Amino acid sequence: MALPAALQNLSLPVIGSPLFIASGPALVVAQCKAGIVGSFPALNARPPALLDTWLTDMQAELAEHRLEHPAARIGPIAVNQIVHQSNDRLAQDVAVCVRHRVPIIISSLRAPPAEMLDAIHGYGGIVLHDVISLRHAEKALEAGVDGLILVAAGAGGHAGGLSPFALVGEVRRLFAGPLALSGAIATGDAVLAAQAMGADFAYIGSRWLASKEANVDQAYREAVIEAKAADIIYTNLFTGVHGNYLKKSIVTAGLDPDNLPQADKSTMNFGSSGSAAKAWRDIWGAGQGVGMIDDAPTVAEIVARLTAEYQAARARLKV
Repeated sequence: MALPAALQNLSLPVIGSPLFIASGPALVVAQCKAGIVGSFPALNARPPALLDTWLTDMQAELAEHRLEHPAARIGPIAVNQIVHQSNDRLAQDVAVCVRHRVPIIISSLRAPPAEMLDAIHGYGGIVLHDVISLRHAEKALEAGVDGLILVAAGAGGHAGGLSPFALVGEVRRLFAGPLALSGAIATGDAVLAAQAMGADFAYIGSRWLASKEANVDQAYREAVIEAKAADIIYTNLFTGVHGNYLKKSIVTAGLDPDNLPQADKSTMNFGSSGSAAKAWRDIWGAGQGVGMIDDAPTVAEIVARLTAEYQAARARLKV
């Protein structure tokens, strides 16, 4: 199946995943200028009116860059929308994205409602949905999404527990459309491995936390650089949904990472002013790929490195 136009002509088959707090205009624009998909959560724009400002400014900067560099491959902007009853901004934020004709919407937690899909499809946009299981994939496809993001074991933030081999293999049996794979992908070799498994794109998150453009405290950036896979804790305590977090931030918060209680799912909140935002500010999300990260260059330098590794891996395997 041919890929949607928004996902064609990238410099590398990579989608930058939306990172709470860390993904701001500087990071997104740098990702797009480097030729990959740059994304951010709509909820990062606070107050809500800032979302319109961000999109206006980012689109203007990318349009100017396109005029100055007509031969450059410029990736599209993607906006993540949390489809959950606690997100009281959803309708407003989707309306802003529709007005700006954002080419890619990434929906999370629940399959997007028909009216949301109709609005996005109405201007030619596409919706990619996060899933952690075959059952979630089936529900999202029944709803009418255009592609899936498979969040496998080891991914930063909210993540599933399935092996990427199992998850990609099962989903590919029922869906021939666009697939992105997330889970400890931090090198160009891993990007090629994702494609070899059957995915079209690598969905990379933690690598951008250790970049100059990430909107994070230096302590967070340094913790990512210092950490290994064993320093990632998988728990549902902080938001009610299982996710991966840096052990160092849990210890700093005064908690024992080896003896965390289970969360009460009835308290789940992913809205504009809920507990999840406070948890993510103090407890740092990251994936098991942190062991492959040991510096904090610019996004352009990271993409150049990923591209060189990707091409070297292709040459080595003669593909």
